[in-house]
Amino acid sequence: MVEQSNDLSVPETPTLVLAPWSGTWDTDDPDANFKEEVVAYGLLDPLETLDGLSKRLGIPVGGLARYVLAKWATGGSEGMLHVGGTTVQRMHTTCQTAEKSDTVEARLAAYDELRQIVDWLRVPIEDPKTYNN
Repeated sequence: MVEQSNDLSVPETPTLVLAPWSGTWDTDDPDANFKEEVVAYGLLDPLETLDGLSKRLGIPVGGLARYVLAKWATGGSEGMLHVGGTTVQRMHTTCQTAEKSDTVEARLAAYDELRQIVDWLRVPIEDPKTYNN
């Protein structure tokens, strides 16, 4: 639940209630793994970590919480920007083709192709001088 703050010094600063969730879902729910993690991480108190980090760095807890949420929530978009739409589409097509074939051989071939793409993406990590002139 997000509520608007009554603090007029910062216009429309949202207030977020960090309530744990313990919902239920069907066994065939495609998002079951994510929901299980939401329940598991809901047992932790993120403010303990944020309080310690706030004291150490001199950054208000609210600023840190906003950073963590924004960074996590945009992680997929950021990853897409880093990898590029063409590569993401190629990876997706590889998986779709293998699933459509529905054979072990097709899935192994897809795995090999994805492994090669990941190896290619790791080149600058493995050898940072690769793209330096």
